Amino acid sequence: MPPVGGIGRVRFGRLFPPFARTPLMSRRPYVPLLLLSIGACTVQRTAPAPSQSLAMQRQVPAVSELGRHTGGPSAMDDHMAHMNAADLVAPQINAVTTPQDLSLPASANAAAERVKNSPRHAEWVKIPMAGTPDTLMAWVVYPFAKDSRQKAPVVVVVHEIFGLSTWVRGVADQVAADGFIAIAPDFLSRARGGPSSVELSADTARRIIAGVNTTERNQIINAAANYAMMLPSAQQKYAVIGYCWGGQTVFAHAVNGGVKGFSGGVAFYGAPYTKGGTPATATTAAVPASVDTDSLKKISKPVMLLNGSKDARIGALMPALEEAMKGKKYEQKNYEGAVHGFLRAQGDPKATRDEAEEAANIAATKDGWPRTIAFLRKNLK
Repeated sequence: MPPVGGIGRVRFGRLFPPFARTPLMSRRPYVPLLLLSIGACTVQRTAPAPSQSLAMQRQVPAVSELGRHTGGPSAMDDHMAHMNAADLVAPQINAVTTPQDLSLPASANAAAERVKNSPRHAEWVKIPMAGTPDTLMAWVVYPFAKDSRQKAPVVVVVHEIFGLSTWVRGVADQVAADGFIAIAPDFLSRARGGPSSVELSADTARRIIAGVNTTERNQIINAAANYAMMLPSAQQKYAVIGYCWGGQTVFAHAVNGGVKGFSGGVAFYGAPYTKGGTPATATTAAVPASVDTDSLKKISKPVMLLNGSKDARIGALMPALEEAMKGKKYEQKNYEGAVHGFLRAQGDPKATRDEAEEAANIAATKDGWPRTIAFLRKNLK
């Protein structure tokens, strides 16, 4: 297995991608892409890398409209300001870890050690995106030996706004430990200028993820699922799980319908398309948006939403969402006292400890992960 954060055998792509070219270098003007729920995470952040490429330094607007998507109108992202403010008080990645349950995904602080010591075969792969010149980087983890005659269904793991981090690779490792072929694609492969296994800083990922709209998200999931289902040890079924930005992407993929073999999705603290509402600030509460029921009508596969009650914005949407999803295979749970990002935070301490919150995050993880695996096994059998 490649070392954590290692480069491995990687081709970095063009030095100057289209968005990084000056007018003299390209006749095509740069058109800013719209942003979809970019500030929707309150999980740990790493410090920016000491140096960044020209592509990574590209700035994006702090606030923008909800990106174009399949099955719903554009609207202002009503919780972005609130989540950006909440992120400032989230736990920071550091060396402090709490005891870890090896039947659950590692917390952010424990993920590097878990990935490094995993007994499972894992590898970086490059995946072509059908109909485009682009190539994706993805992290694949097998539940058994790569050349085994056993077969397993596929689970696509969708990262947060912080990119394909070591923590997300740790989640993929746990998915494989629970019996699935896990594939975690880097949704920023094109936006960063080409496929790479080098982990971006959280702040850099947040800046460039604006270049990934909902259409591209679905294309990436389709490409990753098709690649994984073609592996000799794969069954022809897949599900999608995602976190924050990735949780919203799960709903978008369910609306889109995916490719043949799509069997359902689990969204961790990620809301579906919404309309209206007023953004919160660090000191004022948000006026909840309304669920875009027109888009939800297109969902035909099972979906589950898991949230922490301290993410009040998503919590406020859940009653209407449950009503809109009546007649569909849908379930949801809001964990009391847990934060947005509870699976990543778990017991990792903030600068000022909140032991009750840490306990709530751990309790949510201990219930939410087995619930997720049961959902996957039921719908991928």
